Amino acid sequence: MRYRYNGLLSWLLSPIALAQGFGVRRRTPRLSPPPGRTAGQVGSQSEPRFHILVMGDSSAAGVGADHMDETLAPKLAARLSEHFGTSVKWRTIGANSATTEELRDHVIPNIRREPFTHILVLAGTNDMKDFVPRRRFDDGFGGMLFALHAKWPDATLIWSPIIDMRTVPALPKLLGQILELRVAMINELGHQLCRERFTIAAPRLTAHDREGFAIDGFHASAKGYGYWADLVAGVIIDSETRRSQGLFPVRDVEAETPEPKISA
Repeated sequence: MRYRYNGLLSWLLSPIALAQGFGVRRRTPRLSPPPGRTAGQVGSQSEPRFHILVMGDSSAAGVGADHMDETLAPKLAARLSEHFGTSVKWRTIGANSATTEELRDHVIPNIRREPFTHILVLAGTNDMKDFVPRRRFDDGFGGMLFALHAKWPDATLIWSPIIDMRTVPALPKLLGQILELRVAMINELGHQLCRERFTIAAPRLTAHDREGFAIDGFHASAKGYGYWADLVAGVIIDSETRRSQGLFPVRDVEAETPEPKISA
């Protein structure tokens, strides 16, 4: 693994990260999840083709948008409904500041067992910023995937890797570089666990422009959630195309997709 020692290096730099992190926390407004329904349906057909769950941390909760209709789950449902010409049901369940361990132990067991066809997992960012050790992330993330597969064995699982911290406006340059050391380690391990546990690792979301971030400079804005929905919709469309051709829908997207250029 290329980034095995990134964790150690980031720990050596953690006093700097801690000092700069306190400054960021003082200056940054703390946002709450937006108002609005957390489940719905796009399209008027009686039998939806897809039933999507977006599950994970504050991004799954829609933090950064002004209303739940502007968040990832309904935007993703709209993209799929338009492409396939069918109804799409959606549900979103997010827990602010949740690590993969907390999602595994406290969130997944309490999700109602609906017939989801696709589950999009937004997780790993809090493990990164909380400096969760590599072994604990391995256990938490891997156990989270196992728990999801056990509860929804027929659903297609998709994980969205962590964005490049060097492109996040709220973070000073040095702090972004330190946190990116941990992101590289977590994303690499996440990709490995996805390959082992029949989960699609989506391409990494790129910071297109400043308008893609909310007023806190960290979470996505309504525009940012739109970028994210476009990316994930492409992954689902690709997996459905492979399925229709008799191919296994889960593939290593990272190995087949070049690293996107950053244009923050």
